[in-house]
Amino acid sequence: MNDLSMHILDIIQNSISAGATRVILTVDENPASDRLVISITDNGKGMTPDQVRRLADPFFTSRTTRRVGMGIPLLVQTAQQSGGDVSIESEPGKGTSVTAFFGYSNIDRPPLGDLANAFALTVSSNPDMDFVLVYRYNGQEYVLDTSDVREIFGDGALRNLTIVKNIEEMLKENIAGMRNS
Repeated sequence: MNDLSMHILDIIQNSISAGATRVILTVDENPASDRLVISITDNGKGMTPDQVRRLADPFFTSRTTRRVGMGIPLLVQTAQQSGGDVSIESEPGKGTSVTAFFGYSNIDRPPLGDLANAFALTVSSNPDMDFVLVYRYNGQEYVLDTSDVREIFGDGALRNLTIVKNIEEMLKENIAGMRNS
């Protein structure tokens, strides 16, 4: 995958497939400590300890539509190549948390990519779900919770492409502002 936002989309898709109704995406960019951490937490069906252990095997998947599952193995490889790793915590019936750590300045770390677009695409494709984006840059924090958007604009707000496009633009501006401050 060319950038980390593609990995994010893949992991969030796993959450959706697992029946999650709420997904929290946390991106913590910290050039000062040479660390990038991406965490995706959901309230989906969760996994057994045996399933979690087998996730790094590309020939293990719980999907019935195909026999391979490359998302987690590729994320693990990408994280390890850039001086990091991946940890996965899950409990059946409670959900799953996937956390990837990267060396921020490592030459093998792919760029983050268009995080705002990836988040907006996910929201617009799943307007009935709750998504939270927590973005941190060198200790500053910005949070966008789609349940707040629904509360302000109504239940159909995330089906409105103008609102979703405005969310994307707002995210881009806030992320750029944090990086440039």
